[in-house]
Amino acid sequence: MAAAFASPSTVVGLGGSATSLSSPAKKTVLSSGFLKSGVSARNPLRLAGAAGGKFTCFERDWLRRDLNVIGFGLIGWLAPSSIPAIDGKSLTGLFFESIGTELAHFPTPPALTSQFWLWLVLWHLGLFITLTFGQIGFKGRTEDYFKF
Repeated sequence: MAAAFASPSTVVGLGGSATSLSSPAKKTVLSSGFLKSGVSARNPLRLAGAAGGKFTCFERDWLRRDLNVIGFGLIGWLAPSSIPAIDGKSLTGLFFESIGTELAHFPTPPALTSQFWLWLVLWHLGLFITLTFGQIGFKGRTEDYFKF
């Protein structure tokens, strides 16, 4: 057992190449990903003087919200949802009517079988889809994403 430790062996994996422990002429330098290097690595993303020495990958206003999109999106959803297409009633009318029905017995919440939940989900789903497409279209046009 002692003879196995005394014989020269090869260490593979720490420095990236096989090194022999018996060669005193070579200085063996072992490196690992767990140890910090004495030399700091250069950051290719760092720009001198950009935002006070800081580099940001994304714009500060990444949402790029615009009140035009909110206003036109709300009008763009209220117009089609106010067309009487469901048994002579509109989706907006059914939703607001169900709000009034549920407020009539205010402290008690709406039952799970109430039509209120259906109209609430459908109306808001349509609104958010309209706002999303409005944001894509309006900002895409102002930032020249679409070339016509």
